[in-house]
Amino acid sequence: MEIFQKLSRFDVITFIVYVLLSLMGLVALYSMFSDKEIMLTFLSKQIIFIVIGIVLAILLGRINYNILISYATPLYIIVIMLLVGVLIFGEVTRGTTGWLNILGVNLQVVEIVKIVMIIFLASLISTKRALLGEMTTIITSFISVIIVVGFVLKQPDTGSALIILLIWLGMIVVSGIRKKYIVSFVVIGLVFISATWFLLAPYQKSRITNFLYPENDPQNTGYNVIQSIVAVGNGGMFGQGIGSGTQSQLNFLPEKHTDFIFASFTESMGFMGAFSILALFFILFTRMRRIALLAKNEFGYFLIVGFAILYFVHMFINIGMNIGVMPVTGIPLPFVSYGGSAMISMSIGVGIILSVYRFRDVTKDGFVSESY
Repeated sequence: MEIFQKLSRFDVITFIVYVLLSLMGLVALYSMFSDKEIMLTFLSKQIIFIVIGIVLAILLGRINYNILISYATPLYIIVIMLLVGVLIFGEVTRGTTGWLNILGVNLQVVEIVKIVMIIFLASLISTKRALLGEMTTIITSFISVIIVVGFVLKQPDTGSALIILLIWLGMIVVSGIRKKYIVSFVVIGLVFISATWFLLAPYQKSRITNFLYPENDPQNTGYNVIQSIVAVGNGGMFGQGIGSGTQSQLNFLPEKHTDFIFASFTESMGFMGAFSILALFFILFTRMRRIALLAKNEFGYFLIVGFAILYFVHMFINIGMNIGVMPVTGIPLPFVSYGGSAMISMSIGVGIILSVYRFRDVTKDGFVSESY
């Protein structure tokens, strides 16, 4: 009986979906490299990242998420310091100064920033709204986000900056504010996004203009999108088979292990493989909705909303750019794309989701409450 009671406090469904998506990333890595030595290098590193992520997720899932309220502001200050440190000491990778080398480990700071901003905004909205008032909370949270977004744009990382803004907007919308405020901030947001056009580097502008017409520059900015669309089309219904995709095996598809891993996986596994990824994400989002409704308090609810937005926007942008309907922005596919920073940060999110479920409002489902 005791083991069943413990399992009832563990969200098995979310955890299994998270592991399956991670395993799909490993299948894609195994399939895309013709050089076995290179393949084993990437595969072994990603396995290490996944194991670290799983351990973190399980550990965080056992810790009461409410303690994060006390650390929300210090964490926010720390990420501001990290963002400043990136601009001063950061390493340039693919045109972006977003990496810090800490004790020989390359850390993509913005992935940690996204997690901290969800925690900070969930704390601010849930605990300060009654004290500060609706409008003051909106303005305070917006200023806090804009400061972070400004530093992220300086790297420059437009995609991540947009994701942070969307997380803020989504969490504000579901907080129950009046519609006139929502309309006002949507208009302000659209103006802000439009204004950022003048802050973009030339290569970023070309990414946006050429994603609509990739054939205008097939050897440069349009090349990635064209090759990705070809790879997806090559997959057909059931795929070329593991290790048989021409676009990835012959290195026609750039960034095949990170930005375009969905195209690589689809070429190998076909429409059915792509559908399986989408189905798993659908289960994940459905489950997160359920956990949000079960959350014991507003802080837990807003945490789930924030992570749902994070995962959904990442998924939407990544898959969109793989099939040519979104500009290439370097946004990884959650749990599937290769990379330590993204995998570990997304896994931290899973751990917090597991914690919200574990310490849910037990009066709704009849379980005996656990002490805090």
